[in-house]
Amino acid sequence: MNLKINDNRYIGDNEPCFIIAEIGINHNGNIEIAKKLIDVASDAGCDSVKIQKRNPDICVPEHQKEIVRETPWGVMTYLDYKKKIEFKIDDCLKLKEYAEKKGLIFFASCWDTDSVNEMTKIDIELFKIASASITDMGILKAISDTKKPTIISTGMSTEAEIVKAINNFDKSKIAILHTVSSYPSNNSEIDLNIMLNFKKKYNTVVGYSGHEKGLQISIAAVALGAKVIERHITLDRSMWGTDQSASLEPKGLKELVRDIRIIEQCLGSGEKKILESEIPIRKKLRGN
Repeated sequence: MNLKINDNRYIGDNEPCFIIAEIGINHNGNIEIAKKLIDVASDAGCDSVKIQKRNPDICVPEHQKEIVRETPWGVMTYLDYKKKIEFKIDDCLKLKEYAEKKGLIFFASCWDTDSVNEMTKIDIELFKIASASITDMGILKAISDTKKPTIISTGMSTEAEIVKAINNFDKSKIAILHTVSSYPSNNSEIDLNIMLNFKKKYNTVVGYSGHEKGLQISIAAVALGAKVIERHITLDRSMWGTDQSASLEPKGLKELVRDIRIIEQCLGSGEKKILESEIPIRKKLRGN
């Protein structure tokens, strides 16, 4: 099973793992920080960068809108804070163009249909459905109607909810990511075998979206067959923001990409045969 992103990039069998650097909201509404994060993803050798796009007036629950909180920009309501860190569509286009110059695919997880429409206008090649949105039939339909390839995260979801979500799509156009929606995730809760069950049950491209600390689990997911790996990235985990602590800093991201590519080399074809490098040793030890 392969998922076509464009004429030059597929995700799936016999393809390298598609590595997503999730900027999310770690840019804190600053386009220069977002560009630096794109640089980090490019330098590490990632395939793509992703942001989150939302209309706060729609996405922020009514009971949270007027909650007052302290922020780096002063005391403000939660709604005003969410608006403060949200990029306008012109900014998204600038980031898309910047990422593409770096050889990266730029895309977004859209949290409302307005955002789906905006991202469609700037012609992103790929959509992401966040775990929070997997039961939102309006978003699912809007993204499905674009006919674009779509990656679906499955955190905090039942099997029934996952089935209902993917039934909105042509299965040849989706990848399903096993996800645990806690930040950071506990190792004992990860259960990578769920990803393998997804592949058997749904016959789609599968992968893993990680919120854990460290690199080992994401690397293990690739060894088990993940064709997509998504990790949040940050310039510095001490930066302000809810997702920063569960994100990879530049050094960690570079190590993750390096180790994934090493694992891919090691997996091979599964065919047992005498290797050229073994022939001299065989002659020495066996005489033939």
